[in-house]
Amino acid sequence: MYITIKKWGNSLGVRIPKNFAKNLSLKDGTIVEIKENEGEIIIYPVKDELSDMLSRINESNIHSEFETGKPEGKEIW
Repeated sequence: MYITIKKWGNSLGVRIPKNFAKNLSLKDGTIVEIKENEGEIIIYPVKDELSDMLSRINESNIHSEFETGKPEGKEIW
């Protein structure tokens, strides 16, 4: 597939076709890494590690406990 690089402010931008974005689960705000390797441009989504996600939890974004109702099966509380 051929696409055209376009000016975006002082930089250049590449539009990712909708079917590529869908197949790779990319959406607005997805973080990607871009590398140059021997004349090629490589772009790939950054996969968060659990430790990275947990490190972003803080007092302003953590939710409190909530009740889900009485036990329905053989849970032991």
